[in-house]
Amino acid sequence: VPINIHPESIPNAYGSVYLMTGIEWANDSEKIFYATLDDAKRPFKFHSHKIGTNPSQDVLIYHEENEIFSLYFSKSRDDAYIMTHHTSTLTTEVRFLSADQPDSELKVVAKREHGIEYSADHHNGFFYIATNKGAKNFKLVKAPVEMPDRENWQEVIPHRDDVLIEDVECFEDYLVIYERKNGLEQIRISDSDGISNVRYVEFPEPTYHFEPRGNSNFKTKLLRFIYSSLVTPNSTIDYHMDSGEWEVMKENKVSGYDKSQYVCDYIFATANDGKKIPISIIYKKSLTLDGNNPTLLHGYGAYGATLDAEFTSNRISLLDRGFVYAIGHIRGGSDLGREWYDDGKVFNKKNSFTDFIACAEHLIAHGFTSNEKLAIYGVSAGGLLVNACMIMRPDLFKAVIGKVPFVDVVTSMSDPTVPLTALEYDEWGNPARNEDHYEYMLSYSPYDNIQEASYPNLLLTGGLNDPRVAYWEPAKFAAKLLEHKVDDNILILRTNFHAGHAGSSGRYDYLEEVAFEYAFLIDRVGHGVSRLKPS
Repeated sequence: VPINIHPESIPNAYGSVYLMTGIEWANDSEKIFYATLDDAKRPFKFHSHKIGTNPSQDVLIYHEENEIFSLYFSKSRDDAYIMTHHTSTLTTEVRFLSADQPDSELKVVAKREHGIEYSADHHNGFFYIATNKGAKNFKLVKAPVEMPDRENWQEVIPHRDDVLIEDVECFEDYLVIYERKNGLEQIRISDSDGISNVRYVEFPEPTYHFEPRGNSNFKTKLLRFIYSSLVTPNSTIDYHMDSGEWEVMKENKVSGYDKSQYVCDYIFATANDGKKIPISIIYKKSLTLDGNNPTLLHGYGAYGATLDAEFTSNRISLLDRGFVYAIGHIRGGSDLGREWYDDGKVFNKKNSFTDFIACAEHLIAHGFTSNEKLAIYGVSAGGLLVNACMIMRPDLFKAVIGKVPFVDVVTSMSDPTVPLTALEYDEWGNPARNEDHYEYMLSYSPYDNIQEASYPNLLLTGGLNDPRVAYWEPAKFAAKLLEHKVDDNILILRTNFHAGHAGSSGRYDYLEEVAFEYAFLIDRVGHGVSRLKPS
């Protein structure tokens, strides 16, 4: 079949070839939809383009003028509608137009309302809508396409205090809801009405992670996802929604790795206010819990994001050297529901730090490690977490890794020209306009709380081309820390002059970064841990 490559080029378009995002096709295969970026790299204009024409003639369908909202888009699974998603930290709005009639009006499902979030998927003339309207952990409603506004919402699944609805997918004969309960992901499957024949996928391990993958077929009985855990490598699973069969289509093989030699568990620490903080943990079965094991505690705790217990072969190198690896599912994430997130942001941000400290103290109290063997690790907002904890409790940790760390909170959040600042006022506050926000941020911002003290060994990284956390944040932090620290512990600032927020993109460059971090950990907390024996 001959391929016709059209010559037109569309500049400043949002999207990623790697993630296969950036365009959607109208059903006539003659028009595409795309978004363009503003100066802060925010997708804010939604266009249509007729193939073979000059892009200067493209139609601007919608301009998202509110700078705290970003505009994304997708196509409904049944190919009926092009959906635009207008998102801020706390608020969402969905609009739609017919994929069969690409020149039709872009209509709104329900007008945006501050603090109200919702998503919508289409099935048989109805939008199935997951929303937090009157439901902190979200509920499921439906509304006819002709009258989708809130006054016509019909409840399908009510709010549940102990279950968070994360996403909804409509198939021809099934409705799939991705939920989270007790900090663990789960999959709820029902008939297409959302009520009949409800069942849950059973997972084989105490803590795990799955990721839906390639479920673009509307008329299917198979639900595909990637399953892994701290001990189980990625497996491609086809789950038969009609019979409940768990079919392993592919299991990644890791040379020389025997999962039976490791323990994976899900335990709980107790925070200062009595909250139970989940911890996912892995270590070798041969390990003795005598308080002398080098341990790496990982955390994030922001934006409602979760750190799930997924597999990486990189970690085996540490585990086989006697390390314990743990994830603290602290407040600021949505692990235990939306309230878990709300309790770790703005004026509750310090809960994230005290939760993480509680996780560290639990690991020490139960013989996993000691303060002389404990290292902590965080990236971006997780870099804020670990450095804030280091400033609060420098005695508790032996080593800290803060990758592209958000450590100069007040300065960054006071400058609306910094990318993401205006988008994140609902997460952190606006110190330039609110004195209470300013004072609270100032009380925990790592840069502003450095004192003359002994601090743990510290590895900081930055990327010269990082648009999210500027390279000068870790640089400023390192410079000020050097002026005030009164110990002989090492402080390393490692700036990648070719990378952005995600670090090196090349496979081997990325692995070199991991090797450097592991060398730092082994040198600082792994003293006495023997080298790996050649296999």
